[in-house]
Amino acid sequence: MKTFMNNIMYSLQKYKFLMSQLVSRDFKVKYKRSVLGIVWSLLYPVLTMAVMALVFTNMFKMSMPGVNYLVYLMSGLVLFNYFSEASNLAMSSVVGNFSLLNKVYIPKYIFPLSKCLFVGINFLLTLIPLYAIILLTGTGLNWYHLLLPFAFICLFLFTLGMGFILSTISVFLRDMFYIYGVVLTLWTYMTPIMYDFAMIPTQLQFIFKLNPLFWILYFVRDIIIYHQVPGINVWIYCLLFAFGFLFIGMFVFKKNQDKFIYYV
Repeated sequence: MKTFMNNIMYSLQKYKFLMSQLVSRDFKVKYKRSVLGIVWSLLYPVLTMAVMALVFTNMFKMSMPGVNYLVYLMSGLVLFNYFSEASNLAMSSVVGNFSLLNKVYIPKYIFPLSKCLFVGINFLLTLIPLYAIILLTGTGLNWYHLLLPFAFICLFLFTLGMGFILSTISVFLRDMFYIYGVVLTLWTYMTPIMYDFAMIPTQLQFIFKLNPLFWILYFVRDIIIYHQVPGINVWIYCLLFAFGFLFIGMFVFKKNQDKFIYYV
């Protein structure tokens, strides 16, 4: 595993131009013939939040005592949308670049990594509307916000690990593209994005705490909404899930990457 990590670091330096081209290509493809272009990165989370806020506050009478619901909802959407989009794109990254793999030698893990980086740039843009809502609702800022990059890095590492796992499975099992859509739907409702975790029956809460996104969301909301430094256990869980899934993903990917050529 240490050798694999060293190879990744070496390849990132050696193939950084290719990496930049892959990310650039994804941007061009995503916003091709789009009138608003990259502005959609700012509008999409806001529009999604507006629709969900309308539904849950008016139809289901959802509220968070002492907490601004829009900030609560937006903070969850921004993080989950990154995971959802990045893991989806990473899953199809190896299969989608088969023609390139057939022509020249390229380290295969570059493809899931480039997708996570590409969506990561979009993620940074979505922080603009998130902070706009934080300021407009009077939620306020404090120096604790300087700790947020820790949560974002953990989110990236966890998503990258999932990307390695999903991209490996999808090579051998194309049904994974359809199965994962169902899994993501379930994952959405298993993550406290639009509802308060306290609503979950006590005897079922341990199941929700097995979700890595729960702890990353917990970390972010502690800072943004409750204006406090997360407890040491939250830091530990974020690290364990992030690096745990990253190492599992790297192991699965490394063990199977030489077989890809026979199945893609």
